[in-house]
Amino acid sequence: MDYESLLEEAYENVTAVELCERFEVLGVKGHHEGVRTVITNFLQVAACIRRPAAHLMKFLSKELASSAEVSRDRLILSRKLSSKVVNKKIEKYVNLFVLCSNCKKPDTELNESGGKMYLRCLACGNKVEVHKI
Repeated sequence: MDYESLLEEAYENVTAVELCERFEVLGVKGHHEGVRTVITNFLQVAACIRRPAAHLMKFLSKELASSAEVSRDRLILSRKLSSKVVNKKIEKYVNLFVLCSNCKKPDTELNESGGKMYLRCLACGNKVEVHKI
């Protein structure tokens, strides 16, 4: 087989995975199971904003006043919530813990030192203290 036919075969066998751009906040996808809300693309959302899923889960749990758990790649909240409400809370998280308050770029990282949490911008060098969750 030549290179072109191998490449075409590989493209046919690859499953489509939703990827995000350089920085994009994905909208949540999910459904309700009784009184619970199940977000099926939670790990993708966390990966696109480049933050640990556990940190985002803890924030959402407190903001939405609901217990939460990650099961496989899904987030399960113990309340019935609309995706609009969850997306607003994720947007709030991004503004607090992802975007630089100085230059508004997403090139940041969370660091902990001396018992305090800091958001450090890799683009402009700004370092600001943020709330611990």
